[in-house]
Amino acid sequence: MQYFIFNGKTYEANTPIIGPDNRGVRFGDGVFETLKYKNGQLILMDEHFARLWKGLKKLQFDIPKLFTPDLLEEQVLQLVKKNQHHSARIRITIIRGDGGLYDRTSQAPQCLIQSWPLPPSNGQLNENGLAVCIYREALKMADAFSQLKHNNFLPYLLGAQYAQSQQCNEAIVLNQHHRICDATIANIFMVKGNEILTPALSEGCIAGIMRETLLQVLPAIGFEVKEIALTEETLMDADEVFLTNSIYNLRWVSCIGSKKFGQNTIRQIYQTLQQTNAAVFC
Repeated sequence: MQYFIFNGKTYEANTPIIGPDNRGVRFGDGVFETLKYKNGQLILMDEHFARLWKGLKKLQFDIPKLFTPDLLEEQVLQLVKKNQHHSARIRITIIRGDGGLYDRTSQAPQCLIQSWPLPPSNGQLNENGLAVCIYREALKMADAFSQLKHNNFLPYLLGAQYAQSQQCNEAIVLNQHHRICDATIANIFMVKGNEILTPALSEGCIAGIMRETLLQVLPAIGFEVKEIALTEETLMDADEVFLTNSIYNLRWVSCIGSKKFGQNTIRQIYQTLQQTNAAVFC
């Protein structure tokens, strides 16, 4: 039996907890955060909670004094223990209560915490490269909210469905300028010669925790990293391409459509990061 926590109480999986008037259901009114639990700790916990609190303030939640990162950490660890997970993917979803557009009943956060087991091999660099496609229909807007992991996730949802229909592992989402934004569950990096390029936050991509970690760590281990407005043409001219998120760390992209990419630099990066930042890149 698996469990989840909602507003501090533990429930069996599949227990109904919200009604049809909930604003999270009606409007996607909320934010979420995905973390990795491994080796008895939440990886990059402070960074994840900082982004979550930024999102809560940006969406104008009333945050109770007792609703703190320490409280969430305690509840997450309680849930992991209850579910007997030694390595897990954690999702914290914050939604508002009931109401319509103008008659919401409360600005306070309602908090759902879930956990799923991860295999022991999670976090290792993939031997078989990802096949990736480009999804062009639902564009991601670069605006004041685009860096957050908010519950209005339509471009990514449709991109994931498109990837499945094309028998691909992932899909790249474009911004309103038809430039590269990010992938459905990851930020994107490319290697060209001695440079590593990634879309700037102003291009609408989510401010990924692993993305930010790499932006800090890669220059320290000898790589030149640039945040740019990344076009399809530039991406397809890359020597290597990789995706990053907090669950899988780095994943090598072997092809986008018919274009093939290598992996020598990616393997060098991965091995170096494992040696120098073992607690994070695990």
